[in-house]
This record gives sequence, structure tokens and C-alpha cells, in this order.
Amino acid sequence: MDTQQTRQGIGFALGAYFIWGIAPAYFKLVKTVPPTEIMTHRVIWSALFMLVLISLSRSWKQVRSVLAQPKKVLLLALTAVTIGGNWLLFIWAVNNQHMLEASLGYFINPLINVVFGMLFLRERFRRLQWLAVLLATLGVLVQLWQFGSIPVIALGLALSFAFYGLMRKKIQVDAQSGMLIETLWLFPLAAIYLFGVADSATSHLSANPLSLNLKLVAAGIVTTIPLMLFAAACTRLRLSTVGFFQYLGPTLMFLLAVLFYGETITPDKMVTFAFIWLALAVFIFDAVVATIRSRRMASRTV
Repeated sequence: MDTQQTRQGIGFALGAYFIWGIAPAYFKLVKTVPPTEIMTHRVIWSALFMLVLISLSRSWKQVRSVLAQPKKVLLLALTAVTIGGNWLLFIWAVNNQHMLEASLGYFINPLINVVFGMLFLRERFRRLQWLAVLLATLGVLVQLWQFGSIPVIALGLALSFAFYGLMRKKIQVDAQSGMLIETLWLFPLAAIYLFGVADSATSHLSANPLSLNLKLVAAGIVTTIPLMLFAAACTRLRLSTVGFFQYLGPTLMFLLAVLFYGETITPDKMVTFAFIWLALAVFIFDAVVATIRSRRMASRTV
């Protein structure tokens, strides 16, 4: 990767994870709406937002180029289902007082990105990276052994989002085209559910207050912008490097959960958090050391 691409990728990654970190505050504003309905609004308004965005940026040429490759279009159906499941689980967790476990999932995710990078992208593991992954695994196992519980929400969010990042990197589709095609895959299902199946106090838009409808429309922006930034970062950076910036998101979620929404850290979560934070400290230290070494080697060659 050249320097300009790397800088762009870092900017995109920081923007994506900052928005994701504060996103729970938005979902708390619409917690009266069932998670499945919020999910359908995310899909519908995101698809419409992407159509407008691509038209304004005159990017239909790139979209047609992707549509001319059936294999990529089918793979984007898989990523659409994956990210759709991730969205639904995240919304449910936030609005059912499981924001801490959601933040734990996104703390675990960078380490899973490293594992996926090694298994599927032939990215090499360094010794300290092995240690970091081992510590994270021990954190989950200790919770299972001592407290008889598994952080299902955290693992579900971490694995689904890591798989999504891996697939988007392998597909190599530009951020806008990929996001549009993913939402269009989900659009029919979302529309059928919202307008034909859902029957709650908030499912009929004409009966909702204007303020609530505007918040639901904003789901398209909250959904689309960070995902586009994330996809753009994945095409410019190593998968393990993208994972490094994800600490910003779960840190903000953790602070929101504890300081603003009154969630308490139970003993089982505290044990797992301690192991994960230790693993991340090792991972960050390794990344810093590796960066310093590479710069020294580069300066010597020059």
C-alpha cells in the first residue's frame, strides 16, 4: 500500500468506528420501536440514501461494472445477510440492556480479524499476536468454566462482523456499489416485513409522530455512512490493521453503557473484559514495536 492510500484508509477507519461507537445513543432514542422494525428501516432508508448518493456522485458506471460480474453480486448477497444479522443482534442488545456485551464483542473482533487474516489472507502471525489471541480465548473459557455462561452476544457480533470484513476485502468492490447492492438484496424482505407483516404501535408510519419518523429515516444515514467508510478502509489497509482502529468503537460503547445508561459490570463480564483488555494491550504493544522496526529497516535501505 502506498502512503496516500494508507492515510486515506486510516481516516476512513477512524470515521467508521467513531460513528459506530456513538450509534447506541441513536438506537436508544427509538427503543420504543421493535428491533426487527428498526432493522427494516435501516435497510429501506439506507437503500434509498445510496440511490441518491450514487446519482449525485455519478457513480452508476461503477455499479454497472459490478452488476456485470454475477459472482460478485452473489457474494454480496452473502455479505448482505451477514451484516443484516449483525445489525439485528446489535439493535436487540443495545435496547435490551446488553450494551456492555455488545462492546465486548467489538473488543474481541480485532483479534478475530487477525486470526481470519492468517487463515484466509496468508497474513503472518507474530509471537505476541499469538499470545494476544490466546489471552482472549482464555477470557471466554474462564467465563464458561467459572460462571457457566458464554458471551453469546459478544461472540455473535464479533464473528459476524469479522466475516463481513473478510468477505468485503476478498470481493474487492468499491464502497458505494457494494453498499447499494447489499441493501438492494435485503430491500424486498425488509419492505414485505414492514408493510405486510409487522403490526405494532409503531409499524404504521402515518400514525407515528413526525419526530419518530424522522429518527427512523435517519437510520439510513447511521447505517450507510460508517459502513461505506469501513468498506473503503478495508480496500486500503490490511485486515489486521483495520481491526486495530476498532478499539475506538467499543470504548465509546463501554463508556456510554456505564456512565450514561446505568449498566453494571457483573463478575463474569469483568473477568472476560480483563483478559480481552490484556490481550489488546499485548496486541497494541506488538503493533507499535513492529511499526518501529519496519521504519528502521526502511530508513536503512534508503
